[in-house]
Amino acid sequence: METTSSESKAEEPPTDGGMEADRAMSRSDSESGDDSLDGLSNRVPRCPLTPSLSPQKRTTSQSKTEPPLLRTDKRTIYTAGRPPWYNVTGTTFKEAFVIGLCGGSASGKTTVANKIIEALDVPWVVLLSMDSFYKVLNKEEQELAAKNEYNFDHPDAFDFELLVTVLRKLKKGKSIKVPVYDFTSHCRRKEWKTVYGANVVIFEGILAFANKELLKLLDMKVFVDTDSDIRLIRRLKRDISQRGRDISGIIKQYNKFVKPAFEQYIEPTVQSADIVVPRGGENFVALDLIVQHVHSQLEKRKLRWDISALASAHQGQPLPKTLSVMESTPQVRGMHTIIRNKETNRDEFIFYSKRLMRLLIEHALSFLPLKPVSVETPQGGVYDGKRLSGKRITGVSILRAGETMEQALMAVCKDIRLGKILIQTNHDTGEPELHYLRLPKDISEDYVILMDSTVSTGAAALMAVRVLLDHDVAEDKIFLLSLLMAEMGVHSVAYAFPKVRIITTAVDKEVNDQFHIIPGIGNFGDRYFGTDAPSDWCESDEGMDF
Repeated sequence: METTSSESKAEEPPTDGGMEADRAMSRSDSESGDDSLDGLSNRVPRCPLTPSLSPQKRTTSQSKTEPPLLRTDKRTIYTAGRPPWYNVTGTTFKEAFVIGLCGGSASGKTTVANKIIEALDVPWVVLLSMDSFYKVLNKEEQELAAKNEYNFDHPDAFDFELLVTVLRKLKKGKSIKVPVYDFTSHCRRKEWKTVYGANVVIFEGILAFANKELLKLLDMKVFVDTDSDIRLIRRLKRDISQRGRDISGIIKQYNKFVKPAFEQYIEPTVQSADIVVPRGGENFVALDLIVQHVHSQLEKRKLRWDISALASAHQGQPLPKTLSVMESTPQVRGMHTIIRNKETNRDEFIFYSKRLMRLLIEHALSFLPLKPVSVETPQGGVYDGKRLSGKRITGVSILRAGETMEQALMAVCKDIRLGKILIQTNHDTGEPELHYLRLPKDISEDYVILMDSTVSTGAAALMAVRVLLDHDVAEDKIFLLSLLMAEMGVHSVAYAFPKVRIITTAVDKEVNDQFHIIPGIGNFGDRYFGTDAPSDWCESDEGMDF
């Protein structure tokens, strides 16, 4: 499998909300082997924030185009991802739990945020920094900023309208794009970072409580209270080492803007706080109380995606109208007989699988909208024909087995663009996780053929469709193609995304306890690539490991 080329660096000691924008977003992932929210109530009494415990090992991506990279002792996740955020009826889950962290400059907000993330021990945590939302400065303001004459601590320095919009979408579980602010040049970079929804969103900033609309979005408000002398020392160290500024300029800016702004705009907002944390990240008792409260709230919200509930949700229901199954001609049935036979050798399995893929893709293209067009023939006559009513077609494969369909698609569609998505299931939570994502630019304008060799539960397909929707692909422009599907997977996709066209060569009725299609094809990826799954897990029919 080809992975991203993101360059990462070791995590620096956390400082306050003035961190560079590349560190404004992160996501936690469990090392404990117990990500399930079902047992949170039993785990709450533990004290995970004592200094003797080793913090989780995390790094953040320095790639300009990739979402945060995350490392744990067990694995590396290359791009930010999340569950599909749909329950078995196709409706969205409850909103994410949002924690607001406020405090003066260099009070230790980012340190507190990171310690909460490490102690929460749940997947899908996003850290959003207010520093990413400084306004774009005009030429005059740029000149003032260069002379340390611009007040970056005043409410007018922040783009609250954009911030509220982004946080509101993130709270609803949608993906968002966050601006990347360059503190050296005092401007936004061209590249914005894409962040996916989460169970918990931690929002930190010096004026996190200064806007009424922002306050409405915060489920828990925490004020980090640190002595002013300590904050000044931290600010000096940070601005000199990270932002290339001189001591005289820092002191001048502090006395003229930072200190007055704290007294006028920041300190009074402590009245809005639910919890005040003196001494910041060193106050383990206060931080542990915060973690316990978040755990209890997550338990009430029950954000876990339940695959067993999905398995039984649509039993007995008629197959949806969005499903199209190829006609079971003698040729199609003959090829199915060959590839389903466990005695079929690998060469024959690949040959007849490719033939079926070619027929499936040609069948799928007949559902694309066409417009009438007239062309002149070499003999000078006019032929009234058809042409694609749209800009172009893009193929996206769900790795690894879906990649086997790319060759057939390229043989039918000239110069087609291709994308790839890798989704696997977390062993502890049962939730699908996005491990790798590469999509062509401007995919929102395209008709997308989403390919997976087989679909059993529909979990990977659900998340892949969700990712495409997050990239602004219209739901009715998505075509899910699979050689074989289980009725359960068909229902799961159709009820969550009723406008997605589902196209396959055959539908089997049952899924066994391991979520494999019965009678099925077996493990398509292993049979096609000639590999054997490790003894402690096996890859399911849809490229997810259970």
